[in-house]
Amino acid sequence: MHLLCAPWHHLNVGTLSTTRLGGVSSTPFDSLNLGLHVNDNTQHVLHNRDLVSKYLPAPAIWLNQIHSAKVIQVTTQFDSTLTHNGDALYTQLSNQPLAIMTADCLPILLTSDCASEVAAIHGGWRGLEQGIIANTLSCFNCAPSKILAWLGPAIGAKKFEVGHEVVELFCNKHAQFNTAFKSTNKPAKYLADIYQLARIELNLLGITNVSGGEYCTVTDDSLFFSYRREGNTGRMGSVIWRN
Repeated sequence: MHLLCAPWHHLNVGTLSTTRLGGVSSTPFDSLNLGLHVNDNTQHVLHNRDLVSKYLPAPAIWLNQIHSAKVIQVTTQFDSTLTHNGDALYTQLSNQPLAIMTADCLPILLTSDCASEVAAIHGGWRGLEQGIIANTLSCFNCAPSKILAWLGPAIGAKKFEVGHEVVELFCNKHAQFNTAFKSTNKPAKYLADIYQLARIELNLLGITNVSGGEYCTVTDDSLFFSYRREGNTGRMGSVIWRN
């Protein structure tokens, strides 16, 4: 199994981000598909999740992701038997892994600098534009300057083509977002840098300690699933927990 992680080795927090390697699913979900919603064999997906769980202090909480700005807070009253719709998870509980799935969208992991609270965000462009990061930060007790962010594997800036309406939505929020888009030789089509969109949003909200953002899920087919590249494909997982 090939795993990535945030560079927070000095903190009492655990992270991992899976690749497509090390599971039991068959083509086109080969092999570590963690998504139950992509028409893979259910038992294969559950087995893959069990394989990942061996690296975790407890089973992770998974969401039914809906490309929204909805954040689910995981407290002692959280009912893990229910399916929760949302695109971010936040907790102060110890040893409770929070997981989100991606296959081109941007996984964002957050922790306070004392590792007393953590969050995992599914950052599709819709969620980013709607304020998923700000909504997640509103759950934190510490100041934004005390929060660290890691950007996991997502679609690269040379592969994420969007329409003019997407550019307008972001640039109407703040002029800085204009730097995350480049024009193409196609009418009303632009290349978007989803990593830059997230960095700008994080910086505007007061978070300057941002790492990651060096992968492209579309071009690296040996390591990552990519919905834009393959359509019918699996999902990676990005997980964070307090020790």
